[in-house]
Amino acid sequence: MEQKTFANLLKLVIIGTGIFGIFICVYVLPACGDIFRKMYPEFSYAYWPWLIFLWIAAIPCFCALVFGWQIAGNIAKDKSFSMANANLMKWITWMAAGDSAFFFLGNVVLLFCNMNHPGILFISMVVVFAGIAIAVAAACLSHLIRKAAVLQDQSDLTI
Repeated sequence: MEQKTFANLLKLVIIGTGIFGIFICVYVLPACGDIFRKMYPEFSYAYWPWLIFLWIAAIPCFCALVFGWQIAGNIAKDKSFSMANANLMKWITWMAAGDSAFFFLGNVVLLFCNMNHPGILFISMVVVFAGIAIAVAAACLSHLIRKAAVLQDQSDLTI
């Protein structure tokens, strides 16, 4: 597969992920919150704090998509192994780790404010674990891209 084709497919996946994420934030989260508000009216006061919390937690995800778009652009220019891509992956690492920490701490704060259930806190650990896994994978990729960029620079100087 050519660089341009690979980059275009990557951009297509990023667009699809962005559209799906917007759909979840705009339609699915409020609809699920509405269902829970009707099923458990005693927790209706927690609807807006939870919705705002989840919207804020989604912001780093969309920022990571923007960085992914920039990485795909660099791949299209045949600059797959560059320091720019390594730095973008490093930013994705920090955003995933920070978002995981924010999500965990937000769940704990909502629990202490009596707007969360311990079972929800326990289940949300799956999301926190997934965020940490993404952060670790992005950190590994950033490290490997950085090492490949150094090797490529050395190779370009030799030829």
